[in-house]
Amino acid sequence: MADAAAVESPELTRREFLYYIWAAATTLMLAGSSGAVLWFTYPIFRAGELGGPFPLSPGKLPVPDSGPLAFPEVKLWLVNTSQGMLGLYKICTHLGCLYKWVSINDRFECPCHGSKFQLDGTYIEGPAPRNLDRYEVRALDANGNEVAHTDEDGNPLVIPPNAVEIVVETGKRIEGKQHP
Repeated sequence: MADAAAVESPELTRREFLYYIWAAATTLMLAGSSGAVLWFTYPIFRAGELGGPFPLSPGKLPVPDSGPLAFPEVKLWLVNTSQGMLGLYKICTHLGCLYKWVSINDRFECPCHGSKFQLDGTYIEGPAPRNLDRYEVRALDANGNEVAHTDEDGNPLVIPPNAVEIVVETGKRIEGKQHP
């Protein structure tokens, strides 16, 4: 008959202890970095931000041929020219910098590399390969019916008098035309 006191549980060696600590630290590190990757991988948009409709009332439109109105939350410049209204994407077509409106010069200028654009987004000079990108714009009446819509080239939209809401489709960008 075996002695009950003779049966002992094996002791944890220092090497086994260090293996367990190493495995636990590696597991925590992988779980933390995986969580960080997932956090930045899946974009979180609120209604009206990039990728969706951004509604505006016609009263928010700037006066024709005045400076543009900025909406930084959706990377939008709202421009009202004598030909109609435009929604310009706020990212430069050269290397993706945020360009700005310079009222002294009456034009958009990229502070990074010096590209310059007219009020309607037409290229003036600099390294940008094309005009500024535009958003698709729709005008709706009181019943929610579409009464005007930008064409496939993104030309300025004339807002009809019966329009009660302007919707800028921030998920539908129209690429600017290449310049010679």
